[in-house]
Amino acid sequence: MKVLTLYIAKDVLKASAVALAILLALFNLFTLSDELDDIGKGDYGLVEVLYFLILTSPTVFYELMPYAALLGSLFALGSLANQHELTAMRAAGLSVFGIIRAVMLAGAVLAVAALAVGEFVAPEAEEKAQLIRATALNKSAIMRTKYGLWLREGERYINVRRLEDDGSLSDISIYETSAGQGLRQSLHADQALFLGGRQWRLQGIKQSKISPEQITAESSAQQIWDSSIAPDLLKIVLVNPDNLGLSDLATYIRYSEENHQKSQRYQAAFWGRIVNPLVIFVMLLISTPFVIGIRRGIGTGARILGGTAIGLAFNIIDMNLNNLGLVYNLNPILMAFGASLLVASLALVAIKRLR
Repeated sequence: MKVLTLYIAKDVLKASAVALAILLALFNLFTLSDELDDIGKGDYGLVEVLYFLILTSPTVFYELMPYAALLGSLFALGSLANQHELTAMRAAGLSVFGIIRAVMLAGAVLAVAALAVGEFVAPEAEEKAQLIRATALNKSAIMRTKYGLWLREGERYINVRRLEDDGSLSDISIYETSAGQGLRQSLHADQALFLGGRQWRLQGIKQSKISPEQITAESSAQQIWDSSIAPDLLKIVLVNPDNLGLSDLATYIRYSEENHQKSQRYQAAFWGRIVNPLVIFVMLLISTPFVIGIRRGIGTGARILGGTAIGLAFNIIDMNLNNLGLVYNLNPILMAFGASLLVASLALVAIKRLR
C-alpha cells in the first residue's frame, strides 16, 4: 500500500506543478497586458515591467497554490480513473481513505512549499516590486525603512511615519536643501490632509529656517503644501497588510492594540495567511469524491471546468466573508476559516456517501 500511496502522491504533485506553471503564466500574461498601458509614464519602461512581473510572481505563486492543487489532483486522479488504475488499486485493497491519505501526502508537500515562499520570499519581493513601479511612475526616489517612508521630490526629502485609513498622513517631516548650501529648511507637521490636485493642508506645524547667518524657528496651526505626491502613491508603497508575513502582521497587531488603534485589517490578513496553506488540503479533499463519485470516461476538459467552477465558488465565498468581516467588525478567525469549513464539510459529506 505504501507503493500505491507514493504513486498517487507523485502523480498529484506532478500534475499540480504543471497546473501551477500554467496558472502563473496566465496571470503574468494578464498583468503584463495591464502594465503595458503604463509604459511611457514617468520612467516606467519595459525593463521595469519585467522586473515587476518577476518580483510579484512569488506572491501569485503563493495565492494560486490551492487552486493549482485542486486542478492538479482532479487531472491526476481523473487520469488514473479513466485508465482503470484506481479500480485496480481498490480491488487490491486500497480504500477511499487510502486514496485520500495519498492525496493529502502530496498536499503536505505543496503546503510546505507555499508556506516557505509566502513567508520568506513573497513579502520582500512584493515590496520591491511596488517600490520599483511607484518610483518609476512618479519620478520620485522612494525608500521604506523602519523609520517610515522616505520620498525625494526635487530638493525636498519627505519622511512619512503613518498613513491613516482616510488617506491623511500623520507625523510628517519635510527637509529642503539648496545646491551647495546644504539644509535650508526643516518642517514637521502632525497631520496632512489631501485637498485634491497637488495640494495638502499641513496641521500642527513646527518649522525651522536655516541660513549661514542664523536659524529661526516658528510654529503655525496650518499651512498649504504643494506637492506632486498623491495618497494613491503612498498607499502603494506603505504597509499593505496582504503583503506582510506572519511575524510582521503580529507585530503590527500588537502595536495597534497597544496604541488603542483598529487592527481589524491586520488581523484579517494574519488569519488569512494562516488559513491559505490549509486551503490546499480542503481543495484536495474535494477532488477525491469529485473523481471517484462520477463515472469514468469524463474528459480532462470537463474535470478542469468542474475544478475551475469549484475554485471560483470558493474564492467568491471567501472574499465576501472577509469583506463582511471588515465592514461589520466580525470575528476575523471565523471569517478566515468560514469558507474552508463550509467546503470541507461538504467534501466530508460526499466522502461519507462514497462508503
